[in-house]
Amino acid sequence: MNRRHMLQGLAALGIGATTGAAAGARPRPSPRKPIVLYCDLAIDPAREQEMLNAFHNHFKPVAETFRGRGYIDVKMLKLRSVIQGGPAPAPGINYRFQLTYESEEQRQVWIKSDVHQKNWPLIENTVLNKDYLVLLTDSV
Repeated sequence: MNRRHMLQGLAALGIGATTGAAAGARPRPSPRKPIVLYCDLAIDPAREQEMLNAFHNHFKPVAETFRGRGYIDVKMLKLRSVIQGGPAPAPGINYRFQLTYESEEQRQVWIKSDVHQKNWPLIENTVLNKDYLVLLTDSV
């Protein structure tokens, strides 16, 4: 049996990781868990298409340029219905913005960037109430 087949067999049995540690290999530190930011937005129904255009054609593409600098994902979610529990979102809330970053420190770099400063107002200007709920969460 050649070495490659032997290593593949050990990996299939789950032996490779313990063998490396026993041989003095350093265990890799566990990666940090990302943060997720949520904004509950009351988008003006008359400006909904304007907001979606700004998100898909401006905001999201520039946010994705921060991949490799902490950016993981961004989504704009339209509220369909409350299925269970309460309280329900505040009246008029029809969208949830979701941004995922490797860390809060990296997200802070993004929000201070020129491209964020230029593109977030394209979305925020379509919001009826700028005192919207913003939640910062840790993945666990």
